[in-house]
Amino acid sequence: MTPREIDLVRRSWSQVVPVADQALALFYERLFEIDPKLRPAFDGVDMAAQHQKQVRALSQFVHGLGDVAAILPELEALGRRHVGYGVRDQDYESVGEALLWTLERGLGDDWTAETEAAWAAAYGLIADVMRRAAADDGEPRVGALAC
Repeated sequence: MTPREIDLVRRSWSQVVPVADQALALFYERLFEIDPKLRPAFDGVDMAAQHQKQVRALSQFVHGLGDVAAILPELEALGRRHVGYGVRDQDYESVGEALLWTLERGLGDDWTAETEAAWAAAYGLIADVMRRAAADDGEPRVGALAC
């Protein structure tokens, strides 16, 4: 990612963090509209705790964009854990679509084509690393879908 893309992602994320609970509620609502078969994976999941985990993970990633090598081990571990939660390769597409949709709604006029491209690149990086790590982990295991 370019320094400009990193700056756009960081600045826009700083706008999302104060309203993260509302943003994540929108995110999951949209995710389940896009891919309803994911909803049962969250049955029994404490969504307040899930929101906290997701904000922490995204914040860690956003702050680490300047040194991607430093965050690769955590992203790889996250990808391997998600195999155990039942995440399939195609689920990353639904998550990416829901994430960009949520950011667009939340950022309003601050959501520009340049910001969208920066977030698409950032999410693409996350998803690619997690997918590769998941593929190296073997067969999916049964479990709940959560961060």
